[in-house]
Amino acid sequence: MVHSLSFEDIELGDELSEAHPDVSMAAVTKFCNAAKHSFERFTDHEAARAEGFPGAIVPGIMSQGLLAAMVHRWAPGCNIKIIDTVFRGSLLVDSEIVMTGAVTDTDEEHRRIELDLTIIAEDGRTGVIGTATVEFPE
Repeated sequence: MVHSLSFEDIELGDELSEAHPDVSMAAVTKFCNAAKHSFERFTDHEAARAEGFPGAIVPGIMSQGLLAAMVHRWAPGCNIKIIDTVFRGSLLVDSEIVMTGAVTDTDEEHRRIELDLTIIAEDGRTGVIGTATVEFPE
């Protein structure tokens, strides 16, 4: 049984559990095929290097989806109203990335919270930063 987090359980500064999503070549290729977003820079290390990348990169839309999934694992049943991301650097396929999040604002009237979201690349660079507005049911 999945424990549902309620709005009343949340406090400013709460942190989401750190996540380590699968960005292996197999996972990225599967995502690209499903999203009809198949470009060699995402699925072929040599082709990505030919474009000037250090290797195949994780698609931005996949990164955003991974962040959304992290939010839903933290608060099943919530509704992500807005998720906004800024891509500050490439995330490499077949690397270990870390996703984090923290509650930065609460709105009791609308039962909404704001989250800051981050994806850190294997080498410690911040690859993606973002925010999400999340609404909780009554």
